Amino acid sequence: MSDHHHHHHHDHSGPIAIGATAAKVVVGLLAVIGVVVLVATAMLWPSAQHVEIPLPMQTVSGGAVQTEAGTVVLQDIGPCGSPSNGRVFTGQPVEPRAASYTCQRSVVDIRSGPDEGKKTLFEIAPGPGQPDLRAGDDIRIVRAADPSGTTIYDFDDYSRGLPLLVIVLAFVIVICVVARWRGFRALLGLVFAFAVVVMFLLPALLDGKPAIPVALVSGALILYVVLYLAHGVNLRTSSALLGTLASMLVAALLSWVALEITNLTGLSEEQNTNVATYIQHVSITGLLLAGFIIGSLGVLNDVTITQASAAFELAALDEGASRGEIFTAAMRVGRDHIASTVYTLVLAYAGGALPLLLLFSVAGRSINDVLTGDAVAIEIARSAVGGIALALSVPLTTLIAVLLARPFGAKQVAAPPQRARHARN
Repeated sequence: MSDHHHHHHHDHSGPIAIGATAAKVVVGLLAVIGVVVLVATAMLWPSAQHVEIPLPMQTVSGGAVQTEAGTVVLQDIGPCGSPSNGRVFTGQPVEPRAASYTCQRSVVDIRSGPDEGKKTLFEIAPGPGQPDLRAGDDIRIVRAADPSGTTIYDFDDYSRGLPLLVIVLAFVIVICVVARWRGFRALLGLVFAFAVVVMFLLPALLDGKPAIPVALVSGALILYVVLYLAHGVNLRTSSALLGTLASMLVAALLSWVALEITNLTGLSEEQNTNVATYIQHVSITGLLLAGFIIGSLGVLNDVTITQASAAFELAALDEGASRGEIFTAAMRVGRDHIASTVYTLVLAYAGGALPLLLLFSVAGRSINDVLTGDAVAIEIARSAVGGIALALSVPLTTLIAVLLARPFGAKQVAAPPQRARHARN
């Protein structure tokens, strides 16, 4: 092979040299970025801070809310005002002293905790936001103590552990059956991504660390692991990874510019207002930014992997094609993909804003007010930022992939000389 190669040295040095150099550059860049990301992770690592639980979220005794399991055993409508409401009892609840008003009465069996085996009574006046309990419902109940130290229980939420577990298991099984090992590795990547968000991103934001670096580092950590895990360690994945990282940087820059010029506050969303009220040192804009950046990763991943794949496949199919021809062909695939992914992006955010749009349509506000109001404007900005990053990621990834794919696609070592010269220019 080397002898043969030697013989045709004059035709082939150009493309192969470019290809090999491109590969070295890409691998080198990824290694350098990887080291930078790890160093930044260490520098931004949140200190083990103790955050006080905000008053409205803590119990009377000042701790976190404790919930226990319960099952509704008896449900009827009748006179309310029983002294047993929320208290622990065995046997029957105490009858109300005077029959004043009627409401839904639920006798609940306590199934866990110190009062296991006893019962409690919930009196629920029907109204919006109130649960409509039925006998046999499994629920979570909050255990607290009133100022005198008596244990009182209150309805917290329906118990969704089992049904959720069933749905998640169905998801895991279907993915693994259809996509086999690759699906399983993708799910592992998902677990890792979740771990990064919970163990690094959130605590670091809570620690008051700068949002953009934290989001970028989290995003990069997730991308390195997720892409190589799901798609294997090879040049194809590497080109997609480099393209995605570059596009994520673009998305971060765009998000920052978008938030600066639009003065979006994020305070239209109740959770954000709660954050602003109870955890003053966390910047809402920072949270929004981090959300924008992490939110764009999934879509970017999708497009960059497809582009890298298209470029490598095209290069392998036609050994004679020049880099320019492969680039043009792969970009045709990319344009189709951008067109469909733009819908994915915008419809996902519009779906998220549906309840808001509903409220606006009832309020009879002008369409202009609705669109420029904080809540909808955030979704518009998100879609625009994601869309721009998405569109730019395609030519970028295709370019990197074509540079890497061309020389390794060349199976014929003895290409006609003029073809080789053509590729060099």
